[in-house]
Amino acid sequence: MPERKTIDENAVPRLPAHVKMRFDKNRERWVVLAPERVLMPDETAVDILKRCDGKATVGAIVAALAAEYDAPADVIAEDVTLLLQDLADKGLLTT
Repeated sequence: MPERKTIDENAVPRLPAHVKMRFDKNRERWVVLAPERVLMPDETAVDILKRCDGKATVGAIVAALAAEYDAPADVIAEDVTLLLQDLADKGLLTT
């Protein structure tokens, strides 16, 4: 069994090559496409995933979201980390 990738503030998340995020015109929403899977993230998750470019750390993503939404960074950090960890555990995100 592969070792679990732990998402922390220093992780630099990105979608792996086999996972794509696209705007589906028919559904009029963003979708995450993976082999035999289609995820329909909510607006908040889309905003987070758009920032997972393989360059920004989780800490930088949290700081940007906290500034944009004028929200406490610690609250945003918890939500962002939970989302990204869940996606990493499912093989839909890598660092």
